[in-house]
Amino acid sequence: MNVRRPYIYEAILSFLFLIIVMGIGIAKFEADPHIPMLFGTAFAALMALKIGYKWEDVEKSMYDGIMQALQAIIILAIIGVLIGVWLLSGVVPTMIYYGLSILSPSIFLVATVIICSITSLATGTSWGAAGTIGLALMGIAQGLGIPAPIAAGAIISGVYFGDKMSPLSDTTNLAPAMAGTDVFTHIKFMLPTTLISYGITLVLFLIIGFRFRSAQVDFSVIEQIQSGLQSSFNISPLLLIPPVVVIVAIAKKVPAIPGIFIGIILGIIFAPIFQGANFGDILSASYGGFVSNTGLETIDDLLTAGGLENMLYSISLTIIAMMFGGIMEKTGQLEVIVEALLKRVKSIPGLITLTIATCIGSNATMPEQYISIVVPGRMYAPAYKERGLHPKTLSNALESAGTLTSALIPWNTCGVFLYGVLGVSTTAYFKWAFFNYLTPIIVILFSFTGLAVAKLNEDKPLKVKSAK
Repeated sequence: MNVRRPYIYEAILSFLFLIIVMGIGIAKFEADPHIPMLFGTAFAALMALKIGYKWEDVEKSMYDGIMQALQAIIILAIIGVLIGVWLLSGVVPTMIYYGLSILSPSIFLVATVIICSITSLATGTSWGAAGTIGLALMGIAQGLGIPAPIAAGAIISGVYFGDKMSPLSDTTNLAPAMAGTDVFTHIKFMLPTTLISYGITLVLFLIIGFRFRSAQVDFSVIEQIQSGLQSSFNISPLLLIPPVVVIVAIAKKVPAIPGIFIGIILGIIFAPIFQGANFGDILSASYGGFVSNTGLETIDDLLTAGGLENMLYSISLTIIAMMFGGIMEKTGQLEVIVEALLKRVKSIPGLITLTIATCIGSNATMPEQYISIVVPGRMYAPAYKERGLHPKTLSNALESAGTLTSALIPWNTCGVFLYGVLGVSTTAYFKWAFFNYLTPIIVILFSFTGLAVAKLNEDKPLKVKSAK
């Protein structure tokens, strides 16, 4: 049987099957996305055989897909080690402690955004930050008389800023891997548009917060968290050195893997100096993660994390997703779909807008933010390359829509989680989660000016003169 070009209906069937099995598995049975993704991969493989490919070719396409994400897989593994070591050494607890110190009744909503940002940046997880510090802040907001949807919007805006910009976040590593760039290049390029939407978010919450500036509030919950951190860790400004060094490494264009390893080494050095940890403790936290035993549930839930073992969830999902992407790409199924979508898209801003729309659609139909980054990433990577665009242009669009809009869809895993933790429905907090929906809009708007666009192999933004 000769290999032929896939018909459009065959490619759509591969995606449709994935959408259905993911939707049923996640939305109805609350299953993890791994096995539904594997079933989708199997269907795509069967379609490839129907098109005329031999099994050896299909198998190789899966290997090739995994190879494209190999750097991200390595980075995810060492980030697990970094989180474990930074928790053990007191780096993350120190960042959270000082973040909580900025809380003030007059600027409660703004402070909430910043505190949640710091916590999420330090831990690399929006879910962990929302379920711990965010939950405590919801209680304080209730005491202030701040409506729960507004408080939830501030918390979600903060935790997703941290998740989007933290080199410790799995999605922040996944987006550049799908696009074909590295995590530090990705973060640097996201900064301008992200800071604009973040700044607007802070201003909006500052204005809203004026209504509640005269309220009295009991900060005993926050004081309890700070006391718990102090009693369990030696808190010192010197422990801020490791994250500062990693940030400097990003600025100096140090490659991602050695840049992260520098942070690990500093954490290993600081662990015995500040926390009295021994080499066995370091090895244990590096593999199995750090286990917090402060006796305070809020702290223990947040700080029991990290380790290589705990990153295997993200690593295994990345591998399976790249198997699907490899088959769809190498057998031409992605190509025929993208060609159909791109027929009416002639401009660079149009391509970025289409990417963002696809990410949002993926979040709605395959309700898992990982998939909304992987699938559109593999779909549009060749189109960005053909138009001479740097992969960071694509990774910025993927992160801005794939990661952030997942919290705005009620049946998405992120929307379901946040509703369960904060007790506020997605439809109620939607309009207050300013950062999450402003960022993709700003990326689209600034694609017309060139701020959200970069040429291939060039650091300077591409100046887009016309949308035609």
